[in-house]
Amino acid sequence: MALRIIFMGTPDFSVATLKALHAAGHQIVMAYSQPPRPGGRRGLDLQKSPVHVAAEDLGINVRHPLNFRDPADREAFAALQADVAVVVAYGLLLPEAVLTGTRLGAYNGHASLLPRWRGAAPIQRAIMAGDAETGMMVMKMDKGLDTGPVALTRKVMIGPDVTAGELHDALSVVGAEAMVEAMARLEAGTLETVAQVEEGVLYAAKIDKAETRVDFTRPAVEVHNHIRGLSPFPGAWTEMDVNGKPERVKLIASHLAERDGALAAPGTALDDRLTIACGTGAVSLVRLQKAGGKALKAEDFVRGTPLPKGTVIA
Repeated sequence: MALRIIFMGTPDFSVATLKALHAAGHQIVMAYSQPPRPGGRRGLDLQKSPVHVAAEDLGINVRHPLNFRDPADREAFAALQADVAVVVAYGLLLPEAVLTGTRLGAYNGHASLLPRWRGAAPIQRAIMAGDAETGMMVMKMDKGLDTGPVALTRKVMIGPDVTAGELHDALSVVGAEAMVEAMARLEAGTLETVAQVEEGVLYAAKIDKAETRVDFTRPAVEVHNHIRGLSPFPGAWTEMDVNGKPERVKLIASHLAERDGALAAPGTALDDRLTIACGTGAVSLVRLQKAGGKALKAEDFVRGTPLPKGTVIA
């Protein structure tokens, strides 16, 4: 017997889980997603979320309430008579009426090794902190912020140059597989949960624009983690002299450089190939993007925007 599932998600990250549950034969009785938002080139067109589009492609009806404060929305949720709600990056804190509005409760796919990195930006924060591993956890939801007991864990190593975008894609696939397994166990009555430990709690706050500028006075490893942790979105950035005026340039990828930047001020180009001195050590900028332009490899970037040795960026 397949489960009757309400799926709740919004961004690209959630789509793999929706498709995997559908392919596994479960009955997705409704998808919930954030409402269409203004978008397009002029920002005037209402655009459906990736989950909204994927659900419609699968023939699944979609609801997008602003929140669940309206009793009618809570009643409509309960009227679906679902076995379980599956939540992956939905974007709303759910009231108790939703968490308990199905026969078996609500299960969340969260992209961290809880209790480390509860909250909105666990993928970016793990890389920015230099974590060597992360993972996906299937958690039974309660009223707290990512505090519920854990049902399933899948660990994923974080390579030294992996970007947030690459890790996002890998975790999306791992999370889909984990949720399918968790739902199979739930259906069979064999899914067990374990309370989260109380030690090691960290919160992954939403990325603020004010923290996206690169600070080259920090050690090279921290600068490198900052760049890759914000790549490709929202993007770490610095200012360079472009055609005689300062211009914001997004830093898409970097490597730790073998040479030492100790004899130069932080932000100084140590060669003409975009090796930049940091507070300690140096980083090599690998991919860059000027405002309104395409992301370019370093060697292509410097052909159009030379950065001679001794130039200081900030």
